[in-house]
Amino acid sequence: MAASTAIAGPRWSLTPPAASKRCHISAKTQFFSLCSSSTKALHLSSLTGSWLHSLPLLHARRHRCGAATGAKMSLEAGIGVMGTKLGMMSYFEPEGTVVPVTVVGFREGNIVTQVKTAATDGYEAVQLGYRRVRDRKLTKPELGHLNKVGTIPMRHLKEFRLQSVEGFEPGQRLVFEEIFKEGDLVDVSGVTIGKGFQGGIKRHNFRRGPMSHGSKSHRALGSIGAGTTPGRVYKGKKMPGRMGGTKMKIRKLKIVKIDNDLRVVMIKGALPGKPGNLLRITPAKIVGKNIPKN
Repeated sequence: MAASTAIAGPRWSLTPPAASKRCHISAKTQFFSLCSSSTKALHLSSLTGSWLHSLPLLHARRHRCGAATGAKMSLEAGIGVMGTKLGMMSYFEPEGTVVPVTVVGFREGNIVTQVKTAATDGYEAVQLGYRRVRDRKLTKPELGHLNKVGTIPMRHLKEFRLQSVEGFEPGQRLVFEEIFKEGDLVDVSGVTIGKGFQGGIKRHNFRRGPMSHGSKSHRALGSIGAGTTPGRVYKGKKMPGRMGGTKMKIRKLKIVKIDNDLRVVMIKGALPGKPGNLLRITPAKIVGKNIPKN
């Protein structure tokens, strides 16, 4: 195909490199907005021009840089466990102080299902399984992964990335009271309660407008940005939207009580989610003490 200024199809054309800079940019914008991902490579290979030949290289370079600077999984301060949130209550300490606590129970599980090493997987981590379920609740790949270790069918599998995995072996059962003790600080993560689509007042604690008869802005959001400049709404603007149902970690919570008979642990404060929610409990990260400063 010759280096022409038009391509058959919709009413748009490519401007040659000799045209003005404004037309040059608009042509490229139209080209990428109207071409699908499957036909983009065909058009690029058939067209000529210095800027068209350089676009695939810039596109690949941008993706390589993004992959190289991607977020890395952070290390845990130590091995943790998984539990089930049971609810909240008041706990009376021996001196009479009332402490609000969340009760966390433990079902069958917290069994090591896989030990990952730098030689085999490129990093050090321990995978745990939690909460026994029936076989038909799992897929065949999941059952095969658990049968390889010889453990019971479990619904949840979580990884704990550690600095060293020495002392862990597949099939090993972890007990909470052997890892933590009363008074320890822990980090607890889970999925918060979903509240659906909410307005700015409930979602971001905005103030409401006057409630008088003449006011036309009682619970409305109000102005959301400038007009001519920049002529758009900035990303990250606090606006109405889906609230809750996201992963949250609450750090440095104190273990108040461990009851071995009831197989529950009481943690001071509120934890994410509603009763029955899955929780991930790990030792609290304290820089310079249990994790390095770098």
